Amino acid sequence: MVLIQKIPVTVLTGYLGAGKTTLLNRILTEEHDQRVAVIVNEFGEIGIDHQLVIDADEEVFEMNNGCICCTVRGDLIRIIGNLMQRRDRFDHLVIETTGLADPAPVIQSFFVDEVMLQQTQLDAVVTVVDAKHIWDHWESSEAQEQIAFADVILLNKQDLVPPEVMTELAQRVRGMNAIAALHTTKNCNIDLNQLLGVQAFNLSHALSIDPEFLDEDVHEHDQSVSSVAITETGTVDSVKLNRWLYQLVQNRGPDIFRMKGILDMDEADRRFVFQGVHMTLDGRPGKPWRSGESRRNELVFIGRNLNEAELRTSFQTCFA
Repeated sequence: MVLIQKIPVTVLTGYLGAGKTTLLNRILTEEHDQRVAVIVNEFGEIGIDHQLVIDADEEVFEMNNGCICCTVRGDLIRIIGNLMQRRDRFDHLVIETTGLADPAPVIQSFFVDEVMLQQTQLDAVVTVVDAKHIWDHWESSEAQEQIAFADVILLNKQDLVPPEVMTELAQRVRGMNAIAALHTTKNCNIDLNQLLGVQAFNLSHALSIDPEFLDEDVHEHDQSVSSVAITETGTVDSVKLNRWLYQLVQNRGPDIFRMKGILDMDEADRRFVFQGVHMTLDGRPGKPWRSGESRRNELVFIGRNLNEAELRTSFQTCFA
């Protein structure tokens, strides 16, 4: 059987005017030895984003018959299906969402569609934050959810605000999302190796970059959007875990934007890795546990109005 090499996909989000198109132009024009196909999405009947994107050898596809996050998920799946028939022409796919998009349905597409499951690998959700203007939109659900869903965050336009504002912004963003990699940029100028091919959607990769990000004090903030990290030792029972996760998404699914976990389950030789987006869950065996390795269960929840004590207590019911 021939194994299909999965195409890595970067989902690019950010509020209106944050600098997504600037970043997209960097991806399309700078030297990085990768051929990139782009899906550009706009809100409204007339598409202009493709005219703002610098001419490049890469292919740009546009979906302007609706917001990518609602009416056109079917279109997204269909376009990616068509793209896969020409997969020899590109190495990486970038999906740029409209500034008003909730990234969740885009991410969920990678769980629910068989073609996307088999042929693509969600590499990272990259969010561009406008350091100067984000304060005007801080309370908007779109801006908060874009930050909460991100694996990599660019705090852009650092040249337009004083250092103390950047420091406060970084702290507040970190309070909403404890696991994303944070970069400060001017004109989205960043080494593209920090964005493409980073496998940041993988929790174990995030842990390898920063093992401290699960520490208690990282996420204790009182904003409505926050992250909760749980670290426990002990063997998890798969039946109890499935029951717990099912009840969790039924009761709190809309409030849980992202969840990720690495679990020591059923005394298996491999760690079990699960990821969730709202009501969508996906789990599978991960890397083998090494001989003598300390087995730990590590879970991260990012969402709105999370009850940390309740999550910790209810997870205790999952142990064998």
